[in-house]
Amino acid sequence: MKVLAKRKEEKMMSKILILGGTGQTGRLISRHLLEYSEATVTIGTRYPDKAQVFVDELNQQYPGLRASAVYANASEAESLRTAFKDQSIVVVAAPTTAYTEIVAQAALQAGIDYLDVQLGSKKFAYLQSLATEIKSAGRTFITEAGFHPGLPSALVRYVATHMDSIESAITAGYLNMGKDLPYTEAVDELVECFKEYQAQVYKNGQWTKKSSYEIRKIDFGSDIGLKRCYSMFFEELQPLPELYPSLKNLGFYISESHWVTDWVTMSIVWMWLKIMPNAVRSIGKLLWWSMGTFHKPPYRVELLVRASGSKDGQMIQPHVSVSHPDGYELTAIPVVATLLQYLDGSARKPGLWMMGHLAEPNRLLKDMEKMGVKCISSFS
Repeated sequence: MKVLAKRKEEKMMSKILILGGTGQTGRLISRHLLEYSEATVTIGTRYPDKAQVFVDELNQQYPGLRASAVYANASEAESLRTAFKDQSIVVVAAPTTAYTEIVAQAALQAGIDYLDVQLGSKKFAYLQSLATEIKSAGRTFITEAGFHPGLPSALVRYVATHMDSIESAITAGYLNMGKDLPYTEAVDELVECFKEYQAQVYKNGQWTKKSSYEIRKIDFGSDIGLKRCYSMFFEELQPLPELYPSLKNLGFYISESHWVTDWVTMSIVWMWLKIMPNAVRSIGKLLWWSMGTFHKPPYRVELLVRASGSKDGQMIQPHVSVSHPDGYELTAIPVVATLLQYLDGSARKPGLWMMGHLAEPNRLLKDMEKMGVKCISSFS
């Protein structure tokens, strides 16, 4: 009887609803889940009839007829309550941060877990306000998932597991998406984040002021080389100094791209945001056009960490990098790698978690590599 009950529970825990499952990131999450797990995938969309074409494609490609579609609108609580019935977790892959309260409350009321692939300080603050309720309900809520945020703290934790003590961890991102990627609403979300841009770093054992920023040159190696990089703050970095008391220097930096984008387009973006803060779509399209027009090879998205500390009584300076030609893939794959840990129960822990602090980092990188991410580690 216990074995049958366990199998029934495992089957129930493998039902995943992807809100925004027909979007660029949602489609990739769906495909990787069906390929690398036995989960069933429900595409939550405002247009289930149109989504059926994608569902039919998935069911032809992957065995078991495990894909389906359902009407789900993030702004309509009733539609979510209906869609969430009998699901185990909702993966929010749509840029719906304006409806975080509706989605999160619907998940709690339905008694299901939650993961989001979104940026936004207001979203994060609201989920934090629910932290006690989430834990009391025995639910697992995972936020700040994806490429960045998501991977920076996971990479720091990865290098820390291979060291006796870690003193410095500098993470940096290189984004050169190429010329063919379509514009999506995720770019709107990125532009919204510019309104609340923070750039503090952890330096000499303390956080710098929120109004401060830092520029440093970071060597990406290989064909990218030395790049001027600009500091950028993510919430996932905040707990790391407490987690690793030996840590004295920590920060995330975003690489320069092309001088036209860096100095001309971004100047227009900042000025436009101040004058017309609601013109997000127009600003986003200008930024996306600039990135697709002026950037030159190598076309890929890369995240690296350069660390220093000790191992076996010796000072070492390890580095780890992850990269993929497709930035949407490098968002979707870490999410699926985390969900694989959720599905087997190892990452199914009550409470509110940031992806980079919940996922076991060694397994995370191994599973990401299986799914097509290039991982380079000086520990190898």
